Amino acid sequence: MKLGKLGVFAFTEIMGSKELSETVQRVEKCGYSSFWYPESRIYESMALGAYLLSQTEKLVIVSAIANIYARDAATSVMGHDTLNSLYGERFVLGLGVSYPPLVSDLRGHEFRKPVSTMRAYLDAMDQVWESLGNLPASKQVMLAALGPKMLELAGERSMGALPYNATPEHTSIARRHVGTTGLVCTEQKICLTEDIEEARAAARAALELYLPMEHYYNNWFRLGFDQSDLENGGSDRLMDALVMSGNAEQLQSKLQTHFDNGANQVVLQALKPNGQHGPDWSALEALAPAV
Repeated sequence: MKLGKLGVFAFTEIMGSKELSETVQRVEKCGYSSFWYPESRIYESMALGAYLLSQTEKLVIVSAIANIYARDAATSVMGHDTLNSLYGERFVLGLGVSYPPLVSDLRGHEFRKPVSTMRAYLDAMDQVWESLGNLPASKQVMLAALGPKMLELAGERSMGALPYNATPEHTSIARRHVGTTGLVCTEQKICLTEDIEEARAAARAALELYLPMEHYYNNWFRLGFDQSDLENGGSDRLMDALVMSGNAEQLQSKLQTHFDNGANQVVLQALKPNGQHGPDWSALEALAPAV
């Protein structure tokens, strides 16, 4: 499996079976390398991954992320092995610790220290693989990572890191901690509009959910933002940093900064300028590798 320079992230939980199929097929036709999908409250990650793989031929499907509290390590190993065996090694198991409401409130588990919990989970996965003769040889696992310690763990124990809600400046930090050989595949929100106020409104609609989440705002604070940037729906400077906007040529130039800072792949989450749900196909087609 080889990841290309661009992938696509979309919120699959708002889609039914027909829209899911049409979405990944359209992403594949546009020439994007990968499709990333989350796990929250509706679709189970492995089952959804199987469906998306069944609807495509070459597209790499990435769980971004599968919640480690949702299944034990052996189940993750078997899910990873099954999907890669049946679908030509096109599945990447992106793992993450999620956040307390989806762990404690929804699942009834105790949310524990993220890095040590993830390390123990990876240890358990390795024990299962060892019992299976260390097969398959290629273990396509990546970690959701923002802070230095989780980034280092991603570089040490997996293919690399999947940063989300970050910036090109964070990409350089991620590269430093992941190391020279690990992958850095960072999600980037974009909005195809030259109207900055329209872009900021779309950014606030998309980021409203994340502003109260400690792991995200702690990472923004490490990048130089502060408490004032979280107020009143988010400051202009935070919105501008997290959501790239402009015409297609301007967006391509801005996205290049991630690659200049060490990214292997940038995963586009295309926001509609009107703030409505779903991917903006005008943006994805304008930036598509095959169009």
